[in-house]
Amino acid sequence: MKGKLGLIVCLLWFLLCGSCLGRFVVEKNSLKVTSPESIKDLYECAIGNFGIPQYGGSMVGTVVYPKANQKACKSFDDFDVSFKSKPGGMPIFVVVDRGECYFTLKAWNAQRAGAAAILVADDRVEPLITMDSPEEEDAQADYLQNITIPSALISKTLGDKIKKEQSKGEMIVISLDWREALPHPDERVEYEFWTNTNDECGPKCESQIEFVKSFKGAAQILEKKGYTQFTPHYITWYCPEAFTLSKQCKSQCINHGRYCAPDPEQDFSKGYDGKDVVLQNLRQACFFKVANDSGKPWLWWDYVTDFSIRCPMKDKKYTEECANEVIRALGVDVKQIDKCIGDPGADADNHILKAEQEAQIGKGNRGDVTILPTLVINNRQYRGKLDKGAVLKAICSGFEETTEPAICLTDDIQTNECLENNGGCWKDKSANITACRDTFRGRVCECPTVQGVRFVGDGYTHCEASGALRCAVNNGGCWKQTKDGITYSACVDEHTKGCYCPPGFKGDGVTHCEDIDECKERIACQCPDCKCKNTWGSYECSCRGNLLYMHEHDTCISKAGKAEFSWGFVWVIIFGLAAAGVAGYAVYKYRIRRYMDSEIRAIMAQYMPLDNQGEVPNHVSHGNV
Repeated sequence: MKGKLGLIVCLLWFLLCGSCLGRFVVEKNSLKVTSPESIKDLYECAIGNFGIPQYGGSMVGTVVYPKANQKACKSFDDFDVSFKSKPGGMPIFVVVDRGECYFTLKAWNAQRAGAAAILVADDRVEPLITMDSPEEEDAQADYLQNITIPSALISKTLGDKIKKEQSKGEMIVISLDWREALPHPDERVEYEFWTNTNDECGPKCESQIEFVKSFKGAAQILEKKGYTQFTPHYITWYCPEAFTLSKQCKSQCINHGRYCAPDPEQDFSKGYDGKDVVLQNLRQACFFKVANDSGKPWLWWDYVTDFSIRCPMKDKKYTEECANEVIRALGVDVKQIDKCIGDPGADADNHILKAEQEAQIGKGNRGDVTILPTLVINNRQYRGKLDKGAVLKAICSGFEETTEPAICLTDDIQTNECLENNGGCWKDKSANITACRDTFRGRVCECPTVQGVRFVGDGYTHCEASGALRCAVNNGGCWKQTKDGITYSACVDEHTKGCYCPPGFKGDGVTHCEDIDECKERIACQCPDCKCKNTWGSYECSCRGNLLYMHEHDTCISKAGKAEFSWGFVWVIIFGLAAAGVAGYAVYKYRIRRYMDSEIRAIMAQYMPLDNQGEVPNHVSHGNV
C-alpha cells in the first residue's frame, strides 16, 4: 500500500510540476587564471547552490589537484592529505572530478581537509550547470548545513588544462571574483524570498525557518530606512484539468485545482493536506499585502517568525485560529486579511495566488523559480547557503561601492579572513588591537581607531598610535615598565607619535628601554671627592668624609666652611648697609647747614657790610621824597 501511495504521490508531483519545467538560469561568476602564462585567461564557472559564495568580494589562491581521492567522495584524512594553507601562504583551492557522489559531499570533504574553495571539474563537454544539494529524501546528512566554503563547477576543458599544468610542476594561481555576480542598478536593492509555510519537509524547511528568525533584525533595519524593497513569494502549482475531481487534487488544491501544494508528509492518510499549506501561504501573502499597504511591510518578518513558533504542525496548531491570534497580536486587522483571502472553494481565480504563479516565470536574467527556498536579489538568483551573514553580504553587494548602508560595514558580516593569520595584517598581540577588518567585500588592512585614538601606518607591517591621547591606549604601543614602585614610560603625550625612552634610559622606545649607568659612563658625580651610585632610571651622588655635595655645581664643600662663609657674608652686608646709612646722614646734615648759612648771610648783607664785603654806594633817585 505504501509503495502504491508513493507512486501516486510521484505521479501527482509530475503532473503538478509539468507547468514548472521552464527556463533555469545558471548563475555564474568570473574565474581568472593568473599563472602560468600558458593557461592565463578569464573563464566562467557556475556558482554552487550550497556553501557561502563571497558576494561582492574576491579570493586568490593556489590550485591543488590531489593525487588520491580525486573525486573527493571519501575523507581526505584517510589519505593523510591536508589543504590547510601555512601562515603567510595563499589559500588553497582544491580541484576534484565530478561523479560517484553528491557535490555536497565533495565540498564537505574538501572543507574538512582545509580547502578555502572547491572547484569541481565536469566530466563531459556541456554547458555549465548549477550544483545543488540532494533532494529531501537524500538530505539527511548532518553536514549539509555546515558547508561554508564557496563552490563552483568548471568546464572539462579548464579542468584538463589545470591537471596538465600541475603534472608539469607548475604553480597555478586562480582568482575567484563575485563582485559582479549581482547587478546594482540603483541605490536601492530589491529582493524576493520564495518560501512556504510547510514546516515538515525536513532540513530545507528547518533551514529556511532558522534563516527567517536570524535575518529578521537586519531585514527590518534595511526596510525601515528605505535601503531595500522586500517581497515574499509562495510557489503553487495547478492540477491538470483531467484530475481536478480526484482525491489527490481535492486534498492538495483550492479554487478547483487552480492552486496546489504537495502533501506535507507525502501521505494522504495522515496529518495536514497540501491545501492547508496553500491556505497558510495565501494568508501570509495577504498579511504582507495589508502590512505593505499600511506602510509597514517589515511586519511580515515578525508574523512569519511568530507563526513558526506558536503554530507548528507537530503540535497540531497549524490552523486558521492560531494564525489569527498571531495577526491580532501584531495589531493587524484580521478582517482585511480574510477579505484578501476570499473564498478558497470558489471556482474562480484568486488574484493574489494568480499573481504569484505569474511571478514564478523567469524574466530577463532570472530563470523560473522551481526550488524552495529561493532568494532573488536585483532580479538575479542567489546561490549558496541561506545564512544570515552570507545573504546580508549578497544584498550589500547589490549596492554600488561606497553607497552601501552602515549595516554592511558592521560585525553582522564576517568574511572570516581575519581569523586565519590575522588576514596578513598588523596586530598588537599584547593589546589585541588589529588592522584587519572584515567587510562584505573582503578583508582590508587598515590601521584602526581605538577609544578615540587613531593609529597610523600601512596596516600591513606597522601601525602606531597618534594624537594627544595616544598614551591612554596600550601606552601608545611604547615601552613601559614598573620597578620598585616607580613606573617609566617611553610614551609622551606631548608628541603626537613615536616612542622615546625617558631620561636615564636608552633603546628604541618600543620594545625596550634599558637603564643607563651614569656612574660607569662617567656622566655624573665627576668631582674628585664625589661618590656615585647608579639607580634604575637615575643616580645618586654623595661626598666622602664630612663634605656636602652641591648638585648644581657637581662639587663637594666643607659643611663648616659653608656655615662660616654664609654668616660672615651676612654680617658684612649688615655693616655695609649701616655705614652707608651713617655717611648719607652726615652728608645730608652738612648740605642743610651750608644752605642755611648762605641764606642768613644774604639777608644781613642788605643792612650792613660784612667783613668780607666792601662799602656799597647809596644810590638816590631824584624826584622822590
